[in-house]
Amino acid sequence: MCGRIRLLALIFLNHFMPQICGQELLQSLFAMTNNIYFNQSFRDTVEFLPEYDFIVVGAGSAGAAVAGRLAEIPEFNILLLEAGQDETIMTDVPLSASLNQLTSANWGYKPDPSPIACVGLKGGVCNWPKGRVMGGTSVLNYMVYNRGHRKDFDGWAEAGNVGWSYKDVLPYFKKLESVRIPELRDPKYRGMDGPVTIEHSSFQTKMLKSFLEAGQKLGYKVNDPNGAEMLGFSKIQANLRNGRRCSSAKAYLRPMANRPNLHISKRSWVTKIIIDPITKTATGVEFLKRKRRYIVRASKEVILSAGVIGSPQLLMLSGVGPTDHLSSLGIPVIQDLKVGYNLQDHMSLPGLVFLIDKPLSVRERDVNNPLTVIDYFLFSRGPFTLPGGSEGYAFVKVPNSTLPNDYPDIEIVLGTGALNNDDSRAIGHLMGLPEEFYRKTYGPILGKHSFSLVPVSMKTNSRGRISLKSTNPFHWPKMVHNYNKDKEDVRNLVEGIKLCVKIGESESFAKYGARLHRTPYRGCENEIFGSDEYWECCIREIGSSLQHQVGTCKMGPSSDSSAVVNPYLQVHGIRNLRVADASIIPVIPAAHTNAVAMMIGEKAADMIKDFWGNSV
Repeated sequence: MCGRIRLLALIFLNHFMPQICGQELLQSLFAMTNNIYFNQSFRDTVEFLPEYDFIVVGAGSAGAAVAGRLAEIPEFNILLLEAGQDETIMTDVPLSASLNQLTSANWGYKPDPSPIACVGLKGGVCNWPKGRVMGGTSVLNYMVYNRGHRKDFDGWAEAGNVGWSYKDVLPYFKKLESVRIPELRDPKYRGMDGPVTIEHSSFQTKMLKSFLEAGQKLGYKVNDPNGAEMLGFSKIQANLRNGRRCSSAKAYLRPMANRPNLHISKRSWVTKIIIDPITKTATGVEFLKRKRRYIVRASKEVILSAGVIGSPQLLMLSGVGPTDHLSSLGIPVIQDLKVGYNLQDHMSLPGLVFLIDKPLSVRERDVNNPLTVIDYFLFSRGPFTLPGGSEGYAFVKVPNSTLPNDYPDIEIVLGTGALNNDDSRAIGHLMGLPEEFYRKTYGPILGKHSFSLVPVSMKTNSRGRISLKSTNPFHWPKMVHNYNKDKEDVRNLVEGIKLCVKIGESESFAKYGARLHRTPYRGCENEIFGSDEYWECCIREIGSSLQHQVGTCKMGPSSDSSAVVNPYLQVHGIRNLRVADASIIPVIPAAHTNAVAMMIGEKAADMIKDFWGNSV
């Protein structure tokens, strides 16, 4: 009971105090929770074996899956290195996803400024939150569970990635899932016994019903987008377990944490992969922990799961990357590969506010009360179970689509609240919205009941790049996103915005008096409101990443000169080194990429087990 009281007090503080005391208090609370609620912590390895069979770099969505699955083999010794610390009680609260990104659990990346994207955000740059914590970005994200379309994976296979078709990856999606939504437990498409639990939020507003009804009137089904057909409208499926976040650390590492063959080292910053330049064989890693430098050997493999930014950075620092680029920094080149290229992402337009005349939405001021907190803590129910405040999603077509008939151009996410009720500015801070923008755009409607519809472009033609700024492993790399560079990307998102307006002002929402808030976005006042030119301006000003960056260590056969890893995720030309995370994705899927990253981790673990099976 004492533990429950402590937990309740901390959740209460998390939701009441940030508005009063700001980020410093939130940081302190994150550190304090693990000391109070000790069973959330992983045992930290401080004394290392001189050699392990496998070293996994990064305990994120994919890395946790790789390490956890390899630990199933008692004869394998695994060292898992993570730069961050443990999850906390507060990161478990689904509605508080944006608050998690204000802490040291976030690397806090910011890509380079661009003249055609994110120009209205603070400093003219986008924010790229990425997890520096056990569980990685699965601890910071909005928990939306979505696999992608079968054509995504069939396209990978057609490009020469044997073993990555939809038929090949479906068993791994099913293997990782434990679907706790009775009506979705179709054994042909869904898994019921995996480590990652998939649930609906226990909370639902009347707006979800209107959202689903609006979709049906447009000719779409209410369906399971992770089942037979992706196009359609539905309630959001999320990585939840009994109303709390189910991260990859909870799913894959907690069940294995006490196994003697799995050593987990936190606050361990990997600075280099040790590669023999003569044999081109990865032999271990170099890392810093508690201001001390360690070199630990791997007798079998090093598996790099440091993410879309960290993995290419480490490869290049270790001599694997574009010759011209590495040579310009004085890094001896071991293998010339297109590391850091092929960066892709999903873009969205946040901030569409639909005002309503009835008190049906979820406002920050309404949930910050003791009864709501207690209801969540004791019964795992109420608005705190909403994943980031999202309630429904739809995968839809736009007019004049160039994609196949059954493939979505746009995802639309229904939010049960909107930016005009971001009292603590947590969401605005996450996006990088200036206070002046917030006041000018939403000042007249602060506190009024509203909902939001967010369009997300499912395909992108624009490509960016990650490269090094220096040889210092503690410096951020150079991150060039190239958002909006391709005109087709912008056109597609404009059509998605117009579809959101059509849905939000449809007959299905008319009973609530729903109407789009029509104060122009700051910086776009000179365009005709609602015109294509106006929406294009809005996209340039505050169009934002959905944090689905992929592709910087592209998977492809040896015949593909742009590929970094082969279909077995082995780095081309380097022995005993694999990459297993979202950076290997060759073409971005129509998916929230966390599920895809975990699938990659699952498949990578099986390939590693098969490869080394005879040595056990």
